[in-house]
Amino acid sequence: MEIQFTSQIFKEGRMFVAYTPQLDLSSCGGTKDKALRNLKEAVRLFLEEAEKLGTLQQILEEAGYLMRNRKMEGPKFVSTQRVSLFVTLAHAKV
Repeated sequence: MEIQFTSQIFKEGRMFVAYTPQLDLSSCGGTKDKALRNLKEAVRLFLEEAEKLGTLQQILEEAGYLMRNRKMEGPKFVSTQRVSLFVTLAHAKV
């Protein structure tokens, strides 16, 4: 089975974190490439374990995946952007 997912990579300290929002999984590495390789491995292991437990179909359906041409296609992101919002809080100590 081939599965498609979106990867978002960000830096946290000296490490890079790769995250897939469709499956809510992440992994990290010392470089962007290593973080992405580790994420792919985490996704593979997650899907294999879900199959063993008999929950794979349910997980993929809940994540919005559909089988098309022998490929699992997930929901496509239209935009990913950093958003800033100023909020006035009466009792917060920030």
